[in-house]
Amino acid sequence: MLKGRCALITGSTSGLGFAVAERLAAEGCNIVLNGLGAAEEIESRKRKLEAGFGIRVLVHGANLVRPSEIEDMVGRAIDTFGAIDILINNAVVRNFAPVDSLPVERWDEAIAVNLSSAFHTIRLALPRMRERGWGRIINMASVFALFGAADRVDYVTTKTALIGMTRAVAMETLGYDITCNAVCPGSVLTPAIESRIHAIAAAKGLKYEQAVGQFLADRQPTRRFIAAENVAALVAFLCGHAGRDITGATLPIDGAWSAS
Repeated sequence: MLKGRCALITGSTSGLGFAVAERLAAEGCNIVLNGLGAAEEIESRKRKLEAGFGIRVLVHGANLVRPSEIEDMVGRAIDTFGAIDILINNAVVRNFAPVDSLPVERWDEAIAVNLSSAFHTIRLALPRMRERGWGRIINMASVFALFGAADRVDYVTTKTALIGMTRAVAMETLGYDITCNAVCPGSVLTPAIESRIHAIAAAKGLKYEQAVGQFLADRQPTRRFIAAENVAALVAFLCGHAGRDITGATLPIDGAWSAS
């Protein structure tokens, strides 16, 4: 069902976004990669997807703070593949500060990358989805969209707002075989999270495994990270035929964190 489709995943040059890109490539999708990183590493990942799965990959380094660059990315994807059939809004920035200490420019950046970029990609991709009578939109929210947390006002706010956007778009796309859902992962061992664990270990004189234990102690009751490949498998399910009746949903994949 997904063979020959085009999937655009923002924030997909590494981490969870690349895991999603890899899974959708395995399902036969052509891929639009977007994100930051060293050019040679991104090119290596592009070649890996193309050689491994026999699909085509377009890399676009759009700065998601700038709507004009988002428009160029979406336009190039449509010119290359005919449409964006699957849209995964995954890009994110995080800041850790109380509301009265967070720099205004960091707040504005978080709103732009975490929230407004999803609005822009959806508004630009949706007309072609409607024309073709098929589309899948997945907004990568977070377990932090389901409850509050101190010193993360930009992250909690934007991820919570993504759920509202998901519901609104789902209601506007009924009858077109277009779905829009929000996925809410717990802690996935991304490069950013790994850096935080190493920082904990260095600051407290802990072994890496001990720092992991401390990091997870007040998070997933399972006391293990959420596997990126499992999040990617959930995304693939939502994009497939069995997911066509799931729309407007908020789906945690968090090791019972939000249930505890």
